[in-house]
Amino acid sequence: MQRRFRLSRSEDFKRVRRTGKSYAHPLVVLVAQANETGRLRIGIAAGKAVGGAVQRNRSKRLLREAMRAFIPSISTQQAQDTAPSWDLILIARPALLSSSLTDIRSALANLLRRAGLPARDKLSQ
Repeated sequence: MQRRFRLSRSEDFKRVRRTGKSYAHPLVVLVAQANETGRLRIGIAAGKAVGGAVQRNRSKRLLREAMRAFIPSISTQQAQDTAPSWDLILIARPALLSSSLTDIRSALANLLRRAGLPARDKLSQ
């Protein structure tokens, strides 16, 4: 995921977690909040319940790769009209590690649709 799409400041993570709306799936949790920056920003987290450092890093890499396919459709939708920009946090769950990339993409598509964001990935177009 490109640096310009990253949500990295601790204060931003806390704000989104505190005031954002969360959507749960057995593989991943999505927390979404509209922002005024004019850009899509995505943060990825994995707690110790996922496993050791190697498993947490692998789960974050899998989420980054799966989310990369959805960024163009979300960014395009934001560029049109007066659609709000979003801060998104993806939180890995332990079952994510035993899932395929296709399963993770379908879970993200489901969560993005529930959050009211366009859920078209560039691979299925």
